[in-house]
Order: sequence, then C-alpha cells, then structure tokens
Amino acid sequence: MEELNSQSVLLEDDKDGVRLLTLNRPETYNAVNGDLSSNLINALRVASANDTVRVIVLTGSGKGFCSGLDLSTVESMRHGITRHQSLDPLGWVGHLALAIRECDKPVIAAINGIAAGAGMAMALACDLRFMATSAKLTTGYIRRGLSPDAGMSYFLPRLIGWTRASEWILSGRDISSMEAEQVGLVNEVFADGEFMSRVMAYATNLAEHAPIAMTLSKRLLHHAVDADLQTQLREEYQLIQRCFATEDVVEGVRAFLEKRKPNFQGR
Repeated sequence: MEELNSQSVLLEDDKDGVRLLTLNRPETYNAVNGDLSSNLINALRVASANDTVRVIVLTGSGKGFCSGLDLSTVESMRHGITRHQSLDPLGWVGHLALAIRECDKPVIAAINGIAAGAGMAMALACDLRFMATSAKLTTGYIRRGLSPDAGMSYFLPRLIGWTRASEWILSGRDISSMEAEQVGLVNEVFADGEFMSRVMAYATNLAEHAPIAMTLSKRLLHHAVDADLQTQLREEYQLIQRCFATEDVVEGVRAFLEKRKPNFQGR
C-alpha cells in the first residue's frame, strides 16, 4: 500500500476494498493547513488510481472531523505565500474540493465531531455523509469576518436549497446532527459509540458493487448538476453502453438468474 510522507493524514490499512483516510491533527480538531490539504489531495488521487480501492471513507482523529482553516496560519498566509501561490486562482482549499469531487471512487464523509468552515465544505464535497449523534456543523466563516471557501457556496445551496443555505452561511450558527438529517444533508445519524463501525459496515457493503458502474454513476450525478436534460440523456446512454461491455454486467445478470449474490471484479 502507498505511503504518505506526512503524518497530517493517516493512511490506514485497506479492508475489503475500503480505504480509510483519517485527518490527524487532533490537537486542533484537525484544522486544515497547507500541509494537511496537500497530503489529503495526494491521498485522494492515489486512492482514485488504485484498482484495489473501491470506496474511500474520510474522517477525523480525536473529537473532531475538521474545525476548518487553521487560524494560526492566517498571518503566514497573508505575508508568506510564494508568487506561484499568489497567482493560483483556486488556492489549496479549492484544489481540495476538486480532488474530492473528481475522485473516481465514492467518498464518504464520516463526521465524527465538529465540522466547521472548510471542514464542513470538505464533507459537502463528498458523495455521502454520515454524522455521529453528538457531532455539529457550522459554516462558521461569518463569525471570523470571512466569506465562504472550499466550495461551500457551491455545494450547500445545491444540497439544501438557496434559502436555507443563505441562513446557515449568513448566521454561522451551529447545526445539530438531527437538523442536518432532517434537511437531507446527511444520509444517516449513528450513535457515538457505534458510529465508525456502522459507517465502515456501510462502506464495505458499497464496495461489493461493480466498480466501473459506481465510477460512471458518480460521474453522471456530478455532471447532472449543471447539464440540460438532452445532454444528460446522451451522457447516460453513452455510459450505460460502456457498462454493457463489461464482464461485471455478465456476472450481474448471471447472478440474478441464479438467484445469488454477484461477485464483481471491476472488469
């Protein structure tokens, strides 16, 4: 398995096609800095290109998921950036959102604790979200005199609607796991004591599905956000033809006829 050169992201042993990536700055509730961001981007790209990985779970160590931007780095961000960094129109937070969105494997956010600012945006960029009962969300930016980044203003209105997203962003208030589930922002809330075991069980079940079909389905879902109907219909037709050409479809049909569970190989 690939190794990272930093301890800001833990790359744990793969199990049953699931790769667990754990943000590892528990003393800051896993606040994001440039080092954590670059290593997470690398970890996502490595996992996306690895055929043995079918599903990625992203979570935080300690009591937090991710508390957002590491505010202790603000001064260095204002005065210590390179020319290359100053000319980058996306910044590392933008590249992080793209890395999650463009990853070819389903990415699950396991929100075990506070997810604030860029940490909440990170969870929004994921394909699926689960929360522990005690976990909380907050856009948070307005509390620090900041406007949203990391894709917050893109993902949140699309997930919960313009009016509610405006209220969450402009108030910066805390959002409970119950409210997040009620508005459909998270797929399910699990009790703290069984949170990670429940998330990993879900991820393991997801990893049993046909990998090519999951990748193409993810691409379709993301493309549909801004596509017109005819364009989307054409894209659907092209991609399902690619699925029909795979061995996994033969296995899926055979398993259906034989009334057994399919064994997909990603071919």
